[in-house]
Amino acid sequence: MSIWEAVAVFAAGIGAGTINTIVGSGTLITFPVLLAVGLPPVTANVSNTLGLVPGSISGAIGYRRELSGQHRRALRFGAVALIGGLAGAILLLALPSSAFDTIVPALIALALVLVIAQPRLSVALRARRARKGTTGPRDGGIALLTGLLLASMYGGYFGAAQGVLYLSLMGLLLNEDLQRVNALKNVLAALVNGVAAIFFLFVADFAWSAVLLIAVGSALGGQIGATVGRRLPPTALRAVIVAVGLVAIVQLVIR
Repeated sequence: MSIWEAVAVFAAGIGAGTINTIVGSGTLITFPVLLAVGLPPVTANVSNTLGLVPGSISGAIGYRRELSGQHRRALRFGAVALIGGLAGAILLLALPSSAFDTIVPALIALALVLVIAQPRLSVALRARRARKGTTGPRDGGIALLTGLLLASMYGGYFGAAQGVLYLSLMGLLLNEDLQRVNALKNVLAALVNGVAAIFFLFVADFAWSAVLLIAVGSALGGQIGATVGRRLPPTALRAVIVAVGLVAIVQLVIR
């Protein structure tokens, strides 16, 4: 790797760490760069997964204030994320990439619709529960756990836009401020990347120079993303989520 290629990978790590903390989809920045510097697709994918772990942890630490009062929820959702992330990592080595090429853009598109409609849908769900005299399932119930499991499987497999999926699911099914939901998203992403990376350590080959560059860059980006992200009002945050999600769909369709 030349010095300019190293600079490009490091810069991509900063960008990925920043956007992952705010929304997700940082893989759409780092993965193409790793391919451009000559890494094979699977090596690029696993190296990217390991490199982004410090960024995910950095972002979660940056959002620690918004995690106040959510520790039990984080543990519960985190257990689901670990299972899903490991399953997705196993699928990466067992299935051809074409297996997800059709369904993933459709999933992201559905997630964007949910993000846009989330305020009205949440109001409608609360009104429906009030009419029935119920408060609804605690912490989203089985529907949210199932959705988080599937999103985490996808995250362990590839990861681009998994944050959009998390935000749409939790934003709709939890009665929480979007910034607090974003804090949870960062914790789940860190767990998924971490468990997938640990699995890959035993079964895959890494480009360690790329891992180091992305790790340092994404850790820096995680702090930048936390500073910027928590200052965004809900409407602006939703706009960023939708913009990033649309870019993800375009890149996944044409790659």
